[in-house]
Amino acid sequence: MKIGFLFNHDQVHQVAHALPTALAMVEGYPDAEIVVATTNARLTDEVRRLCARLGVTVPLIELDLRRAFTRALATTLEWALPVTKIGIYRDNLDFFRSLDALVVAEKTSLLLKTRYGLDDLKIIHTRHGAGDRAIGFNKHSATFDHVLVSGTKIRQRLHREAGVPLDRMSLIGYPKFDLMPEPAPRLPFQANGKPTVLYNPHPSPHLSSWYDQGRAVLEHFLHDDRYNLIFAPHVMLFHRKFVLTIDKLRIDRAGRIDQRFLDAPNIHVDLGSAASTDMTYTGAADIYLGDVSSQVYEFLHTPRPCVFLDAHATNWEGDANYAHWQAGEVVTGIEGLGGALDRAVARHDRYRPVQCALFQRSFELTAERSAVRAARAVMSVLGDTVPTALPQREPGTGAGTQGLRVA
Repeated sequence: MKIGFLFNHDQVHQVAHALPTALAMVEGYPDAEIVVATTNARLTDEVRRLCARLGVTVPLIELDLRRAFTRALATTLEWALPVTKIGIYRDNLDFFRSLDALVVAEKTSLLLKTRYGLDDLKIIHTRHGAGDRAIGFNKHSATFDHVLVSGTKIRQRLHREAGVPLDRMSLIGYPKFDLMPEPAPRLPFQANGKPTVLYNPHPSPHLSSWYDQGRAVLEHFLHDDRYNLIFAPHVMLFHRKFVLTIDKLRIDRAGRIDQRFLDAPNIHVDLGSAASTDMTYTGAADIYLGDVSSQVYEFLHTPRPCVFLDAHATNWEGDANYAHWQAGEVVTGIEGLGGALDRAVARHDRYRPVQCALFQRSFELTAERSAVRAARAVMSVLGDTVPTALPQREPGTGAGTQGLRVA
C-alpha cells in the first residue's frame, strides 16, 4: 500500500507534528510505500533538516502548480490569500489518486473528498498542536476517515463538538515531543543570568494581543531590562503584509518591528525561523507570555510561570476555548505587566498543579514514542496492525519517558 504525508503550507510549523510518524513508518513498516510530499522549497528543506537530525530518510517529492491559470492566480493574489495551498490539490490529482491513504496536519486537504471526489482515499488527520481554540474542533474534523489525537481533552471535545465518532480517533500522544531538544537550549543573550520571557502572540486579529498591545510589550522590556525577552510570535503573524482569518472574518496588518527593539541587548526577535517551531524557545524560556497560541502547552511540558494578555475583554472563565488561561494570571493592560511577571514567579506554586492537570489532559504520553504509536494507528486504519520491524532508537528523557535523543 502507498501512504502519503502531505505538508502544504506557507510555513514549516506543521512539519514536526507529522514527519516523526512518517519516519517511524519507514522504520517499522518496510513493506509499506511511504512518500512525503511538500509544496515549496521551505517545507522541503525543513523535512530534509529533520530527517538528517534523526538519521532516517524517506522518499520526498515537491508538488507544484501545473496549470497556467492557477499560477497566474497565485502571482496576483498570493500576497493576501493562500492560492497555492488550495490550488495544489486540483493541479496534482494524479498524485493523490495514486495513494491508499494521505496523512495531513491541516484541513484544506478535505477538498480532495468534498470537491474532487476522491472518496476511496483515506485521509488521516494528525492535527497540529494541542490548543483550545474553537476552530480546532469544528465540524470539518468529522469528515476525516480517522483522527490522531494527543490526549483526552482533544478526544472529548472532538466527539462532543465536532461529532467525530470515538472509534474514528486514536490516542497517540504527541509525536512532536519526540523531537524535543535535551537539555533545554539556552540562547547566547541568556548568559546575562536574567530570567527570560517568551512572548508568543497568535496571528488571528480577533484573538491576538499583538495588534493592540504587542508594541507596548516590546516597549516594556526595552525600558525594564530586569528580564530578557524572546519575541517569537506564531510564524504566520508576519508572513504576509495582511493577516486574514476566516473562522471569524477579520483582516489586520502586523506591521514592522522598529530597529531599536532589534538592537536591544535583552531582546531576541525571531519572526519565523525553524527555531520558532521546533520548541527551541518554549524550552529556553523561564516565563511564558501569550494569548491563545497552542505553544503554551508545549511550554508546560516543564511547568513554569505563565501570564496571558487579554486584549479583547474576553468573558473567558469556564470557556473551554480558553482553558489554558487557568495556567497563569490574565491581564488586560500592559501597564501592569511588570507586576504580573513578578507575581507569576512568586506565586507559581499556586498554578503548578493546574498546569500539570492541563498538560496531562492534553497529552497522553507513555514510555513508547508517540510517533511509533501514531504509525501503528495509521496502519490499523488500513487493516494492518503488526509492524514487520520495530524502530530501535535510544530514548531521551523528554516528554515523560518517551522521546528521541537528538544532537
